[in-house]
Amino acid sequence: MTSEKSVLPAKLSEGPCGLGDPEDRTLRKVEIEVMIPKLMREKAKSEKCVSEVKEFERCCKDSSIFMVVKCRKENSALKECLTNWYNNEEFKKLCTEEYLKERSEYRRSGIKKSIKRA
Repeated sequence: MTSEKSVLPAKLSEGPCGLGDPEDRTLRKVEIEVMIPKLMREKAKSEKCVSEVKEFERCCKDSSIFMVVKCRKENSALKECLTNWYNNEEFKKLCTEEYLKERSEYRRSGIKKSIKRA
């Protein structure tokens, strides 16, 4: 049995599917700065700021090209809600754990979780 050489560190190229160690909980810079904040934004919009999102969408649909002027109040409320959740350390920990769980499952199975689009 020959082992293949890789330019990636062992923890990123080993594992059952060659996708990395499923039990590794270290995070790369891109995961900390891009992937986890993206998950936080998606979860905040779909689970935490639902009423603000609906109000902003309704205002935009009703205002057409004047939405920039007419929907300032709704836009501010949505931004405030999203910012509050984005700065919530407990929410950040929850999203980080969810991200690590999804990454571990991907590394274990090789199957990516489908992305839900609104």
